[in-house]
Amino acid sequence: MSFSAPRRLPWLLLISVLVFTADRLTKMWVVAHVPIGDAIPVFDHILRISHWTNEGAAFSLFAGWSSASTVNHVLTAVNFLVASGVLVALVLLGNRITLITIALALILGGATGNVHDRIAYGAVIDFIEVHIVTYHWPDFNIADSSIVTGACLLFLDSVWPRKKTDA
Repeated sequence: MSFSAPRRLPWLLLISVLVFTADRLTKMWVVAHVPIGDAIPVFDHILRISHWTNEGAAFSLFAGWSSASTVNHVLTAVNFLVASGVLVALVLLGNRITLITIALALILGGATGNVHDRIAYGAVIDFIEVHIVTYHWPDFNIADSSIVTGACLLFLDSVWPRKKTDA
């Protein structure tokens, strides 16, 4: 009789579902309470909850192109492919909870949140607005934050020194 280690995939998928849910709930709140183009100050001159739509990619790349629907279709397809690839990687690696699998779970939750927006609204809802002195950071959302956090964790894992194992 062989025993295998319990799969951790359900816990990793739970992380993705929590990210997706937090993203959806915050965006629904913003749509219901903040008129488009308006903002609510949280910390004066530092942080505001705003309401914008982003038809482009990260940092509004490709936004405002003459063929916005083509850009949206391409970005939706790319987001969907990335989410699908990350899901496959999670299924393959889902027997352990590691920095890599947590990063992938965060990326999956964020990517599905933004894919949902592109399909439902034709654009991504952004609402976190940060100002640092005179610099205005491009508006973002929970999904974007999760994707960036996941990417940073993947980077950290790639540069983290490994313990040498005796063979």
